[in-house]
Amino acid sequence: MAGEHSCQPVTRPPLLFPLFAAAGSLPGIGPRREALLARAAGGGRVLDLVFHLPAGVIDRRARPAIAEARPGRVVTLEVTVAARRPPRSAAAPWVIEVGDGTGSLDILLFGQGAHRANQLPEGARRIISGELRLDRGRLVMPHPDFILPPERAAELPLIEPVYGLTAGLRGWEMRRAVEAALARLPDLPEWADPALVRRERWPSWAAALAAAHHPEDPAAVAPTHPARTRLAYDELFAQQVTLALSRRALRAKPGRALVGDGRLRAAVLAAFGHAPTPAQAKALAEIDADLASPRRMLRLLQGDVGSGKTLVALLAMLRAVEAGAQAALMAPTEILARQHHATISRLAAAAGVEVALLTGREKGRAREAALAGLADGTIPLAVGTHALFQDGVAFRDLALAVIDEQHRFGVHQRLMLAAKGEAADVLVMTATPIPRTLLLTAWGDMEVSRIAARPPGRRPVTTLAKPLSKLAEVVEAIGRRLAAGARVFWVCPLVSDSELADLAAAEARAADLARHFPGRVALLHGKMRGPEKDAAMAAFASGEKTVLVATTVVEVGIDVPEASVIVIEQAERFGLAQAHQLRGRVGRGAEPSYCLLVYAEPLSEIARKRIETLVATEDGFAIAEEDLRLRGGGEALGTRQSGPPTFRLADPAAHANLIALARDDAALLLERDPELAGSRGQAVRTLLHLFEAEAVIPTIASG
Repeated sequence: MAGEHSCQPVTRPPLLFPLFAAAGSLPGIGPRREALLARAAGGGRVLDLVFHLPAGVIDRRARPAIAEARPGRVVTLEVTVAARRPPRSAAAPWVIEVGDGTGSLDILLFGQGAHRANQLPEGARRIISGELRLDRGRLVMPHPDFILPPERAAELPLIEPVYGLTAGLRGWEMRRAVEAALARLPDLPEWADPALVRRERWPSWAAALAAAHHPEDPAAVAPTHPARTRLAYDELFAQQVTLALSRRALRAKPGRALVGDGRLRAAVLAAFGHAPTPAQAKALAEIDADLASPRRMLRLLQGDVGSGKTLVALLAMLRAVEAGAQAALMAPTEILARQHHATISRLAAAAGVEVALLTGREKGRAREAALAGLADGTIPLAVGTHALFQDGVAFRDLALAVIDEQHRFGVHQRLMLAAKGEAADVLVMTATPIPRTLLLTAWGDMEVSRIAARPPGRRPVTTLAKPLSKLAEVVEAIGRRLAAGARVFWVCPLVSDSELADLAAAEARAADLARHFPGRVALLHGKMRGPEKDAAMAAFASGEKTVLVATTVVEVGIDVPEASVIVIEQAERFGLAQAHQLRGRVGRGAEPSYCLLVYAEPLSEIARKRIETLVATEDGFAIAEEDLRLRGGGEALGTRQSGPPTFRLADPAAHANLIALARDDAALLLERDPELAGSRGQAVRTLLHLFEAEAVIPTIASG
C-alpha cells in the first residue's frame, strides 16, 4: 500500500457540519466563555460539548421540614422570609432568616452574591435549594443554588447534572451551553446492529446523549446505565472498525519474506557482550517468523521499563538489512529519537551498518546527506521522529517500520510511515505495560509479543515513600548519596495542565537545590530549545552536573547508567504507570538504586493505594492492571499521562465486555460489506467521521 490510500483527504459529510462548528456559534457564547468551555470540555466545538458527559448529579428531591433537616445535605425547602440583616462590614454577609413553621435557618449571601438579597424581601414565600451547614450551632444555607417564587417551582431541576469545569466557568454556564449544543444534534442514521440494539434495549444515539445529559436519578451517571453503555459502545465500535480497516489496509498487498544470514546480528551481539535473554529470544523468534512469512507483519512488542526492547528492535531491523532492504525506527520525541540513535548506531557500527538520524532539528548538509543515503539505499537504517514520514523523505526499499511508544501516534501516522515502503512490515513497541483489558482497544489490530523478564545487569530499585513535610530529610539523604558519587534525577510534579506552571515549579525546585548543592544542579524542561536540552543532558551524563531537575520529559528516552537515585516530587499527582516509567530511569548501572516518592498530605484513598503499589512491586504488568482498576480506563496508564488514548464516552474498565463485542461486530460487518457500501456501511462511515477516524476511510478501497 505504498502511499496510494493512506493520505488522501476525506470530505466530512454535511450532515455533521453542525457538530463540528465552533462552540462560539451557539447562542449566548462569547469569546471569553468559549475559551473556558473549550478548556473544560477538551475542545471548542459543539461536538466537544455534546461529548462532555456529566460526572455526577445534585439530587434536590429531599424536601424535609426545617426541624428535621440535617447539615451536609442538599435540600429543597419552601420558606417565608422572617428578617433581613445587612452586612456589618465588607467581609460580612447578608443574613436572611427564613422559616417554615417547624423551625428557622439563615441564608448567608457574601460579596457579589449580595444582590440576591433583593430576591428575598421580608414576608415573601420562596423555594430555596442548596447545601445546609452548621455555623456556631445554627443551621445555615450559604448561597443557595436556587431562589424561586413558588409559581416558578417547575424551573427547579430535581436531578441536576454536574459537569467538569475550569476556573472562571460556572455550572449553569456549562449546562446552558450543553443544552444549546444538544439542540444542534442532527438526525443520524443507525450504525449499530439492529439486533444488538433490540437485545440490549438501547436508545438511539441522539436519545442516549439526551438521556446522559438529563439524568433522572443518581444511577443514571453510572457507566452501566443503558444510555452510557450505548454511547460507550459507539465509541468502541468506531475504534474497532478503524483498527480492522487499518489492519486490512496494511495486509491488503502481500508482504514479502525477509530472511537473513545472521552475520550482521552476530557482529552486533558480539559488540553488545550478552546473548539475548530467554524472554528477548522468544519475542525475536515471533518477530522473525512474521518477517519470514509472505504476510505483512503488524506486531506489538510489549516490554517493561528496561526489559531490552531496543536490542530486539535492532536485531529485527538488521534482519531487513541482511535481506538487502532498509528499516526505520520512529520515536515520539526528539530526546527519545536521539537516545535510540546513539544506542543503535553504536551497536550497528560493529556490523558496519550506517544509521541516519532525522528529526526536526537536522538541517542543511547533514539532512541532505541522510536523505540522499536513504533514497539510494547506501544508508540502510534510519531513526527519527515523525519527520521520517514527511513528504521529502524517500527510502530506496523500506521493508520494516518500527514505531516506539505507539500510543503517542495515531493509526493515520502508522499508515503514513508504512506507506513509505512497498509492503513494509510494522513492529510497534511500548514500555507502558498494557492491561489485558486494553489490548483489544488501541492495539486490537496487532499480534502481541511480551518481554516480561529483566535483562542481566538491571538492578532492583528500592522504592520509599516520604511525606512532603520530611523534604529536608530527603534533601539530606540526597546529599549523602551525592557524596558517595551518585547522580540524582529530581522530577517535578504536574502542577496543572499548564506547561508554564510546571516549568515554574521545576525552576523553583532547581534554585532551591542549587543552594544546597552549588554548581551541581542542571535543569531540563519541555520549553527549552534542542541545544539547551542537549547541553543539560550532556552535563548530567558526563558527571559535570550530578542533579538533574526535570519535568516529565525524562519519562522516556534518557539513559544515564550512573544515575542511581530518582526523587518523584508530589508523587500522588502521577499516574501509576507514569511513576513506574520514571522509576525505570534508575537501576541501569552497578550501584544500588533508589526511588523516593515524596507526597503531599492528606492523600486520597486512590493516591495512597497507588503509592503503596509502587513501593510493593516493580512488576510493570501488575502495576498496569492495578492502574486500570484504580483509575478506570478513561485515562488508564497514564495531567493526561502516557498510555492508551483517552476515551471520551467509554471506560474500558467498566465497559470491558463491550470491547470484544465491538470487535466481533466490526469483523462481521466488514466481512459482509467490505466496501461499507450498504445502508449500514454508509452509516458506519458517518460514525467514523463523528469520532474523527476518517483517516482510514481511503483504505476501504483496498478491501
